[in-house]
Amino acid sequence: MLHCPPKLARTIAYSGFVLASTMVPALAADPTGDWRVADGVAHIRVAQCNGSLWGAVAWEKTPGGKDTHNPDAAKQSRPTLGMPILIDMKKKAGTDAWEGQVYNAKDGQLYSSTIKPIGSDKLEIQGCVLGFLCGGETWTRVGPPIPSSAAGSTPPANSVAKGAAPKGASPSTSQQAAAPTPPKTTGSVSSAPATAPAASSKQPAGQKQAAAVPAAPSGDVVGDICLLPDVARFTH
Repeated sequence: MLHCPPKLARTIAYSGFVLASTMVPALAADPTGDWRVADGVAHIRVAQCNGSLWGAVAWEKTPGGKDTHNPDAAKQSRPTLGMPILIDMKKKAGTDAWEGQVYNAKDGQLYSSTIKPIGSDKLEIQGCVLGFLCGGETWTRVGPPIPSSAAGSTPPANSVAKGAAPKGASPSTSQQAAAPTPPKTTGSVSSAPATAPAASSKQPAGQKQAAAVPAAPSGDVVGDICLLPDVARFTH
């Protein structure tokens, strides 16, 4: 019977551990959630809708924008809030990237596009026109990933009816009271609990309430992007 020296045995065991570790596939970064565009004028909510990634405007720095540059005259009066930006993005085999189209509201044109998460808080957007004039930008995460729900399951309260507001925003009273909707989509971000903690008897009620209210007044009005008409007609 052959005997292996203790030092050699430890070396073999360590090498096997390292090899096994390198064979474990790295977890793919999640591209879903809310992202701030490079110039900060909007947040784009990205979600899985029937197997494809879609992205829609979930917040605007300047409210009331219209899709005035759309070549379709019937769409030139539609609000940019809730408008699809990332269109039917499909996963590229063997990579952490998705391919589809991106809509540029500045010129009303669709471009071939690729999106790729960079770590957990950056999303790289690349777009081209007919294979040339390529350019891109990097978006920054402002909302958590959107968890996938089993078809037909009941979502957490407000997780589908209303999404998470942009950082610094407070949900309105009507949004907090909205009843959850159970569609087979996963396009919204879970919101914070609607009920604020009760005021402590050891502290003035006014002071307690002020601490619980975020500074910015605006809330989320988009909710589940998979239910938006311009998305739902392609994914249902």
